[in-house]
Amino acid sequence: MLDSLKDELRQKGSVHFYVRARPGADKTGVVEEMEDGSIKIALSARPEGGRANAALINFLSKEFSVNAAHVQIVSGMTARMKLIKIRN
Repeated sequence: MLDSLKDELRQKGSVHFYVRARPGADKTGVVEEMEDGSIKIALSARPEGGRANAALINFLSKEFSVNAAHVQIVSGMTARMKLIKIRN
C-alpha cells in the first residue's frame, strides 16, 4: 500500500501524504488506503502524551527506511488526520 509513496520518495527525495491515525489498536500497521487517498494506520500506542504520534513516526521511519528525524507531522498533531512529510 505504501509502495507508490516509497517510489516517490526515492525519485523526488521527499513525499507528503495524509494519515488517518487509529490509536489504541491491538497492533501497529497499515490498515487500508481510504477513498480520499489518505492511509489509515492503526497504532498500538494510546493518544496520551504524544505517544501515538511518536509511534507513528517510528513506524513510518521503519517502513520508509529513513531516520525518524526525517519523518515530520506537518499538521494534525492532536487530530486523527495528519499531514506527513518524509525526506531522505
